[in-house]
Amino acid sequence: MTVTRFGSDSLFDGGFAYGSRVPAGRTLFTAGVSPLDAAGAIVSPDDPVAQATHAVGLLTTLLAEQDSTPADIAKLTVYVETADRGVIADVWRAVEAAFDGSTPPAVIVAVTVLPYPGQRVELDAVAVTR
Repeated sequence: MTVTRFGSDSLFDGGFAYGSRVPAGRTLFTAGVSPLDAAGAIVSPDDPVAQATHAVGLLTTLLAEQDSTPADIAKLTVYVETADRGVIADVWRAVEAAFDGSTPPAVIVAVTVLPYPGQRVELDAVAVTR
């Protein structure tokens, strides 16, 4: 199965996709991919950029276990614990780099608090399985 990403001729072209179209099939919804290590500890406490990179890696692993890949992501949500637009921009650049030029349609949301002390980033995604 493939995900077809699309933009719009009528909306501002910020260089990113506004949405995805997926064929009928199995849809995969992930929840709360946190930047945790194998022992359940937060990776790089209070470093949102490092946590974003780590969380994308974990999401990639989770997708692979479910017969999916980052290319199969139809929608990505990035949560960042911050009120600083500069931090949001830094996290966005890290996410784009982690997806190596193939960032899925995504939204980045600033939140007040995340579950773990030192946690600054969390991801969830909608993808398709092959």
